[in-house]
Amino acid sequence: MSGLLLGAHMSISGGVSNALDAAAAAGGNAVQVFTKNNRQWGGPPVDEADVARWHEQMPGLGIAYAVSHASYLINLASPKDPLWGRSIGGQKNELARAHAYGIPHVVLHPGAHTGSGEEAGVARVSAALNRLHEELPECADTMTLLELTAGQGTTLGYSFGQLAEIIAGVEDKSRVGVCVDTCHALGAGYDFRTLNGYTAVMAEIEETIGVSTVKCWHFNDSKNDLGTRKDRHTHIGEGFVGLEGFRHILNDLRWDGIGMLLETPKDKDGDSSDARNLATLVGLVEDASRIPPGLQ
Repeated sequence: MSGLLLGAHMSISGGVSNALDAAAAAGGNAVQVFTKNNRQWGGPPVDEADVARWHEQMPGLGIAYAVSHASYLINLASPKDPLWGRSIGGQKNELARAHAYGIPHVVLHPGAHTGSGEEAGVARVSAALNRLHEELPECADTMTLLELTAGQGTTLGYSFGQLAEIIAGVEDKSRVGVCVDTCHALGAGYDFRTLNGYTAVMAEIEETIGVSTVKCWHFNDSKNDLGTRKDRHTHIGEGFVGLEGFRHILNDLRWDGIGMLLETPKDKDGDSSDARNLATLVGLVEDASRIPPGLQ
């Protein structure tokens, strides 16, 4: 895949495949979904008819990339064995569901150590991923993307260096990557709003995890400023990231073919806010030939 892959997180009401229709209606060529209720540990069996519709509609609607997001309940860094075990089971279910739909990436918050310490938490996440890979050989083509976090409380993953530490403990590194959230990055202290700042952030990515490890971006403006360790999303250009931060990313050819998904607030009367935010992003792109057809 080349060019920009732009889209948004879409509702799966009525079926996971319905998110494809919403993505196309907003003009995007990419989509993020939950494959079940994200506030519950379990979900209904995978609907094979919906899977068939997904595979039919994805190319038909011009959706070139899809990613799923794991449940917020999962905490692979937990020092408590019952929760840790349940979290492994939860991520196992997420990977299996994504695999059924042919979705290559599952975004996961690394978790919180809740008092055991960062070193212990990092080791716990790595061990959980190794166990998952051992127990799911059939899902080797479905990758967990550890999301960069804002670093609230005891949450792990607030630096590229710490994400690199988790990945270093994973035996099969082909099954783990990173998702960078712009709101989280700003909250964690990464100032990519100027060209010099963006260049410095890119240098740190290269020195720690490597640019090729970043498989997905979450595009969210932030209600809070640099280094506040807070995660509060807002519409593109209406927060402390501002338009320039997105401009640097969008026009960096190293991100061609890497999904960029909105997780901005939805309008109460529908998803017109997604189309509006996508149009704002497109207005920052210097080379029109890279813009998805539905957004030109």
